[in-house]
Amino acid sequence: MKDVELKLIVELMKNSRRSDRELAKALKVSQPTISRTIRKLEKEGLIREYTAIPDFYGLGFDLMSVNFVKFKTSTTTEDIERMKKTANELESQSGIPSILVMNGMGLDSDRILIMFHKNYSSYSKLVDIMKNKAQGSAAKFESFLVNLNDKTHYQPLTMTALARFLSHVAREGK
Repeated sequence: MKDVELKLIVELMKNSRRSDRELAKALKVSQPTISRTIRKLEKEGLIREYTAIPDFYGLGFDLMSVNFVKFKTSTTTEDIERMKKTANELESQSGIPSILVMNGMGLDSDRILIMFHKNYSSYSKLVDIMKNKAQGSAAKFESFLVNLNDKTHYQPLTMTALARFLSHVAREGK
């Protein structure tokens, strides 16, 4: 990745609402260079979307659940497609939005789901749905609950910390 590409991604992570002109000034390159680089990064999939990170509690969510799932058997491509369909159905039926559903490993789990809940009752509904939908294929479902109204959180969800790190990498040329 070129130096200007990394620096541009850093600037967009800090504030994606800035104009190409503002970005060009900050990076000391021409506006056409910024426009061309943004299109290239979007086409390559390095920039997937532009979004705001709201105050989730302010939107009416009391809890965020970080859920760890372990399946009894390895999953096939068909299983994954079926799980995607089930996840979409779950979201539309329950009103419980998921912001991340990914495969992984650790904590004796192979899936992670991060979801928002209006209250504890909503979270309990998720647990019940997961037990029914898994139909015996899930060996384990465990959660870590985050109270979104807790004012003592050390680092809320933001891209700023990652942007600081990448900015350091860009300066060091590593």
